Amino acid sequence: MKCFLTVHRQSRQRHSLKVSFYSEAVTHCTAPLSSSLSTTAVSPHMMMELRILLFFVTVPWIFCEPTRTSKVVPKHKGILKIVDDEELISESRTVMEAREPKKKVILSADYESPVDTAGEGPGADRKDDKELPTCLMCVCLTGSVYCEEVSPDMTAVPPLPKETAYLYARFNKIAKITNRDFADIATLRRIDLTGNLISEIEDGAFSKLSQLEELTLAENKLVKLPMLPAKLVSLNVNHNLLKTKGLKANIFKKLTKLSYLYLGDNGLEAVPLLPETLRVVHLHNNNITSLTDNTFCKGNNTHYIRYNMQEVRLDGNPITLAQHPNSFICLRALPIGHYK
Repeated sequence: MKCFLTVHRQSRQRHSLKVSFYSEAVTHCTAPLSSSLSTTAVSPHMMMELRILLFFVTVPWIFCEPTRTSKVVPKHKGILKIVDDEELISESRTVMEAREPKKKVILSADYESPVDTAGEGPGADRKDDKELPTCLMCVCLTGSVYCEEVSPDMTAVPPLPKETAYLYARFNKIAKITNRDFADIATLRRIDLTGNLISEIEDGAFSKLSQLEELTLAENKLVKLPMLPAKLVSLNVNHNLLKTKGLKANIFKKLTKLSYLYLGDNGLEAVPLLPETLRVVHLHNNNITSLTDNTFCKGNNTHYIRYNMQEVRLDGNPITLAQHPNSFICLRALPIGHYK
């Protein structure tokens, strides 16, 4: 046994020993054993088997010893440790930052607050803020605002987006149109305020509407009309309380683009002066009692024909057409409707 330990110790110091060395070592170590066994009559064949067995047991033990005693360290172990440490540090920083109160932002002297050129600060009333309720109550599309039968509380023209071109605010409780209602809406082309309670329109309420072409104020309580935009093409004031004295002199004559004029169901006593561009004029259900030769034509000028005029309504007036033959001589067709 002592000899075996000696060989084992030598094998640990030298890992490059040859197999022959181990064979000699085994022979050397088993010599005393064989001599002791010879007295017990052990055969040479048995001794050879013992040597072979000892050889196969000793050699693996010697070669495997460095592997068993050495500690294997993965190459990436240090990297994993570093990564884990960094994650822990990052998480701890995040938690600490979340617990810390937010720092106030200090603006430098050269920092400009986002205020528009009109000088409106963050706390000032802005036009966009005023437009928001209108678009909540009404339907706001690109260039169009629909406020039809919105609420009995709508007693004035609502604030409109600046790009509004078409306004439909029919059947509400609007009672008055002021100079401020359309002052900033130069893009308006059509206004329909049918079925409201409008009894007054301030002078100049439409003066800035240079693009306005259609104005409908039917079914209101108007007793007079203000000055109208020069580019107006269609005017509908049916079912109001208009009287002749409520119309300014030449109020329609100056409208050189006016083609459609609806003045039915009012209280007019006479036909106002009409522009040459008119195609349709409705004067039915008024109090018109007389006509002149210049109402539609140019007096005794029998060569004058009003080609543009296509439709005239005078029914519902206390008038007899047969008494005024020269009033329609220039027209291509007689007024439509039932007459006495």
